[in-house]
Amino acid sequence: MRRVLVCLILAAPTSVVAGQSIADLTPYTPVTVSGIVDRVTDEDTFILRDHTGRIPVYLGPNRVPVVAGTAVTVSGFLDDDWPREIYADGLTTGDGQSFTFERRSD
Repeated sequence: MRRVLVCLILAAPTSVVAGQSIADLTPYTPVTVSGIVDRVTDEDTFILRDHTGRIPVYLGPNRVPVVAGTAVTVSGFLDDDWPREIYADGLTTGDGQSFTFERRSD
Protein backbone atom coordinates (compact mmCIF):
# COMPACT_ATOMS: atom_id res chain seq x y z
CA MET A 1 0.00 0.00 0.00
CA ARG A 2 2.84 2.40 0.81
CA ARG A 3 4.39 1.93 -2.65
CA VAL A 4 1.04 2.62 -4.30
CA LEU A 5 0.67 5.86 -2.34
CA VAL A 6 4.19 6.99 -3.26
CA CYS A 7 3.52 6.23 -6.92
CA LEU A 8 0.26 8.17 -6.84
CA ILE A 9 1.96 11.17 -5.25
CA LEU A 10 4.79 11.11 -7.79
CA ALA A 11 2.34 10.78 -10.67
CA ALA A 12 0.12 13.65 -9.49
CA PRO A 13 0.14 16.82 -11.63
CA THR A 14 2.59 19.46 -10.47
CA SER A 15 0.27 22.44 -10.74
CA VAL A 16 1.22 23.59 -7.24
CA VAL A 17 4.81 24.75 -6.99
CA ALA A 18 6.57 25.70 -3.78
CA GLY A 19 6.38 29.42 -3.13
CA GLN A 20 3.88 32.03 -2.09
CA SER A 21 0.34 32.69 -3.24
CA ILE A 22 -0.62 36.07 -4.71
CA ALA A 23 -3.00 36.76 -1.81
CA ASP A 24 -0.19 36.30 0.73
CA LEU A 25 2.47 38.56 -0.85
CA THR A 26 4.01 41.22 1.39
CA PRO A 27 5.28 44.58 0.02
CA TYR A 28 9.02 45.26 -0.10
CA THR A 29 9.98 41.65 0.52
CA PRO A 30 11.43 39.06 -1.86
CA VAL A 31 8.63 37.04 -3.46
CA THR A 32 8.40 33.83 -5.42
CA VAL A 33 5.02 32.95 -6.85
CA SER A 34 3.85 30.43 -9.43
CA GLY A 35 0.87 30.65 -11.73
CA ILE A 36 -0.31 31.10 -15.28
CA VAL A 37 0.28 34.10 -17.54
CA ASP A 38 -3.30 35.35 -17.75
CA ARG A 39 -2.54 37.93 -20.45
CA VAL A 40 0.27 40.14 -21.70
CA THR A 41 -0.74 43.78 -21.19
CA ASP A 42 2.30 45.59 -22.55
CA GLU A 43 5.69 44.74 -24.01
CA ASP A 44 7.16 44.60 -20.48
CA THR A 45 4.15 43.63 -18.29
CA PHE A 46 1.86 40.65 -17.89
CA ILE A 47 -0.87 39.54 -15.50
CA LEU A 48 -0.04 36.50 -13.38
CA ARG A 49 -2.93 34.37 -12.09
CA ASP A 50 -2.92 31.73 -9.37
CA HIS A 51 -5.69 30.11 -7.32
CA THR A 52 -5.87 33.21 -5.03
CA GLY A 53 -5.99 36.04 -7.54
CA ARG A 54 -4.19 38.08 -10.20
CA ILE A 55 -1.30 40.55 -10.11
CA PRO A 56 0.67 42.54 -12.71
CA VAL A 57 4.30 41.51 -13.20
CA TYR A 58 6.66 44.21 -14.48
CA LEU A 59 9.82 43.16 -16.35
CA GLY A 60 10.89 46.58 -17.67
CA PRO A 61 12.86 47.54 -19.48
CA ASN A 62 12.84 43.91 -20.69
CA ARG A 63 10.29 42.37 -23.05
CA VAL A 64 7.88 39.66 -21.89
CA PRO A 65 9.39 36.36 -23.12
CA VAL A 66 6.20 34.27 -22.69
CA VAL A 67 2.64 34.17 -24.00
CA ALA A 68 -0.75 33.91 -22.31
CA GLY A 69 -1.39 30.44 -20.92
CA THR A 70 2.25 29.74 -19.99
CA ALA A 71 2.90 28.27 -16.53
CA VAL A 72 5.61 30.33 -14.81
CA THR A 73 7.35 30.93 -11.51
CA VAL A 74 8.31 34.57 -10.94
CA SER A 75 10.83 35.88 -8.41
CA GLY A 76 11.31 39.52 -7.50
CA PHE A 77 9.79 41.94 -5.01
CA LEU A 78 6.37 43.44 -4.43
CA ASP A 79 5.92 47.20 -4.30
CA ASP A 80 3.26 48.89 -2.16
CA ASP A 81 1.93 51.33 -4.76
CA TRP A 82 -1.58 50.94 -6.11
CA PRO A 83 -2.14 48.77 -7.96
CA ARG A 84 0.29 46.33 -6.41
CA GLU A 85 2.72 44.73 -8.84
CA ILE A 86 5.70 42.43 -8.80
CA TYR A 87 9.00 43.79 -10.10
CA ALA A 88 10.51 40.60 -11.50
CA ASP A 89 14.17 39.61 -11.24
CA GLY A 90 13.64 36.17 -12.76
CA LEU A 91 11.13 33.94 -14.47
CA THR A 92 11.11 30.19 -15.05
CA THR A 93 8.61 28.49 -17.32
CA GLY A 94 6.95 25.17 -16.63
CA ASP A 95 9.18 23.54 -19.25
CA GLY A 96 12.36 24.78 -17.54
CA GLN A 97 13.33 27.88 -19.53
CA SER A 98 14.86 30.52 -17.26
CA PHE A 99 15.09 34.27 -17.77
CA THR A 100 16.74 36.94 -15.61
CA PHE A 101 15.89 40.62 -15.75
CA GLU A 102 17.98 43.67 -14.96
CA ARG A 103 16.26 46.87 -13.95
CA ARG A 104 17.53 50.34 -14.68
CA SER A 105 17.13 53.05 -12.10
CA ASP A 106 16.19 55.94 -14.39
